[in-house]
Amino acid sequence: MADPTASTSAQMLPATITLTPEILATFKPARVFQKHLEPGKSFTSLSFDDKGELLLTAADDETMQLFNAKTGKHMRQLYSKKYGVHLARFTHKSSALIHASTKEDDTIRYLSLHDNNYIRYFKGHKKRVVSLQMSPQDDTFLSGAADDTVRLWDLRAASAQGLLNVAGTPCVAYEPSGLVFAVLLNLRSTLLLYDLKNFDKQPFISVVLEDPILAQRSFPPRVPIYTSLAFSNDGKWILVGTSGDVHYIVDGFYGKIVARLELPPAPGNEPQHVMGLERSVRPPYERQIEATTGISSEEVAWTPDGRFVVSGSIDGKIHMWDVAPPEGQAQAHRPPPGPSCTLYPIKTSDGHLGGPSRIVAFNPRTAMMATGGNDLTFWLPDPSDANFPSTESS
Repeated sequence: MADPTASTSAQMLPATITLTPEILATFKPARVFQKHLEPGKSFTSLSFDDKGELLLTAADDETMQLFNAKTGKHMRQLYSKKYGVHLARFTHKSSALIHASTKEDDTIRYLSLHDNNYIRYFKGHKKRVVSLQMSPQDDTFLSGAADDTVRLWDLRAASAQGLLNVAGTPCVAYEPSGLVFAVLLNLRSTLLLYDLKNFDKQPFISVVLEDPILAQRSFPPRVPIYTSLAFSNDGKWILVGTSGDVHYIVDGFYGKIVARLELPPAPGNEPQHVMGLERSVRPPYERQIEATTGISSEEVAWTPDGRFVVSGSIDGKIHMWDVAPPEGQAQAHRPPPGPSCTLYPIKTSDGHLGGPSRIVAFNPRTAMMATGGNDLTFWLPDPSDANFPSTESS
């Protein structure tokens, strides 16, 4: 289903937009796609190409969908019934992608969109790949899997270029220069920073992530499953996504927690606000005894400027935090950076009313974001909104 006013709204936007809390508050669904999934299935990953013109999705119905992010139109559907599909990623060419497998084996596959044929298979992982990221600078990529390994690959070679044996299921991320990468281990809640040139050497930083707020709520603290890592555009911060009710901002140079991203406490006897995808998908969104992970690893995302963080949630809502406001623009009551610094959303929107909002991604080139769950939604700022600043211009 598509909003016929979506293209008109996009044309009304200024050529250049600086994201601000006021602009983010005007973001509204511009297109909603409801007919590209089997009933009861969900989108599980999103990837924009480098130019921000195309959006690639993967879903647990073993399909990939290609959308034109500029026109908001569906382009084509790709099937991966034999191997399954997860973590579909554009390479630096919008005509090719890589994706993890969910069936047959745990091979990573390199697919050409020109002829829908596989170019290469990357074999090595013995359990499911849970984290996959292209280098921001070249044709190498990192993968982390439930076999407790991290592997470095090159699109031009089928064999891994590097191998790390780690203690626990890892999340991986490149720093924007491509010279440093991060690994987060679930088993030990440990963040590791590596020099890519010394892939097989010891990390130059190793930090245990400790949340004193969780320790106050229960003993032992109920640590959520870490599901994703992402550096901000300047490499200053690392976003740590979880399947629980809290996400983290970590210092990109020292590995220390500087902020916690949570929802505010519910007033009085009202039901507690929930966010984590480890909960039951039906109200009252009960939490399982043991922390678990959802079917997605893309619950949170940076905006391209590295200032804001956007998150999905189990009840379908979309939450936005102002993580790095410019000097002089921070709210007066904002707590100082540190492990106990808890930030609440500046904006919460109704997103996917029929189920969880499992995945979010912000277009790297334009003021547009995509969210997915049982359906897929494109979001744009609404220039007709009363809060849209009239001073924004090209």
